[in-house]
Amino acid sequence: MTQGENTEYRIAHLRERLASEDIAELGVRIEMRGGSVLLSGTVSTPACRDEILRIAAAELAGLPVLDDLTVAHSNAPDAPEELA
Repeated sequence: MTQGENTEYRIAHLRERLASEDIAELGVRIEMRGGSVLLSGTVSTPACRDEILRIAAAELAGLPVLDDLTVAHSNAPDAPEELA
């Protein structure tokens, strides 16, 4: 197995873990960018983001991981929305 095939296998395994574990996060995109792996998308909570990064670090140990995950804000609005 070449280094590229090994990396693709590890990325596929990471996708499976993110879909099947307690976090069940399907909205995270994982792609190779040069020699790095980019994680992008929107997650529900900061704890979820931290868990995804922890799992990615374990699955992709030795590979540079770029984090472009954002946390969705689900706070109630503090003022009414004015429609024109």
